[in-house]
Amino acid sequence: MPFTNIRGVKLRYEIVGNKGPLTTLVTGGRRGYDEFLPLAEKLAERGFRVLLHDRRNTGASDILMAADEVEEAVWADDMFVLLSELGEVPAFIGGSSAGARTALFFALRHPDAVRGLLLLRVTGGAFAAQRLPENYYDQFIRAAEAGGMDGVCATPEYAERIAANPENEKRLRSMSAEQFIDIQTRLRDLFVAGSGLPVFGVTEAELNSIDKPAIIIPGNDRVHDSRVGRTVHGMIPDSELHPLPIEDSDEPVIPFVEWGAYEPEIADTFADFMRRHAA
Repeated sequence: MPFTNIRGVKLRYEIVGNKGPLTTLVTGGRRGYDEFLPLAEKLAERGFRVLLHDRRNTGASDILMAADEVEEAVWADDMFVLLSELGEVPAFIGGSSAGARTALFFALRHPDAVRGLLLLRVTGGAFAAQRLPENYYDQFIRAAEAGGMDGVCATPEYAERIAANPENEKRLRSMSAEQFIDIQTRLRDLFVAGSGLPVFGVTEAELNSIDKPAIIIPGNDRVHDSRVGRTVHGMIPDSELHPLPIEDSDEPVIPFVEWGAYEPEIADTFADFMRRHAA
């Protein structure tokens, strides 16, 4: 898989498919892009190309930490530069969970580069607002407080990123624990500051301002509450809602891989949407 340097960070990426309009698919959490390969292959079979990439600080891409803005804003700007350098703007912009938030930030910051939005498992609400800061930031702050950067590197999440890109260990160990804690604390505070909004970090007025078509497939667990997807549908003017034939669950999080049986329907839904809005 190729790598390219984007704004001082080496990003791993791959384009699945060799013909048709291009869409991005951005994974949730801090996971690499591999979990979206099966869905990307299904979209390629339906005549589309799919850009997959590991965002900075995820997967096999470089770790380079800062806390000037929420992470989704930084990821959106990275993706815009990546698409521009590949000569692929405008494009359809899609993602799940944190990837859906990244897609929304992309539409707000780079509207001329968007053909349409493909939004899966949009996050918001009180339960997610309590759970995600712990998953994204607090557990690693505690690891640094207890064991310094040795403790951070030993966590399963950062050990995985080091295994995928050994240079990341040098980057992490070049930071002091105090620097790491400061950055993670500021990122957490930025995230929490936007946690009361319809989508984390995105206001109702901003959702109302999006003038690109969008298709929304809601989630069905407590972090990806289906009501959030419906709310976003009501706030983006030119949007469509496609609920899957699944029941809402009390599970905190249902991993995306457990949606495997619904990938053909997701691919059909996205492909139909993109065909109608490709011009």
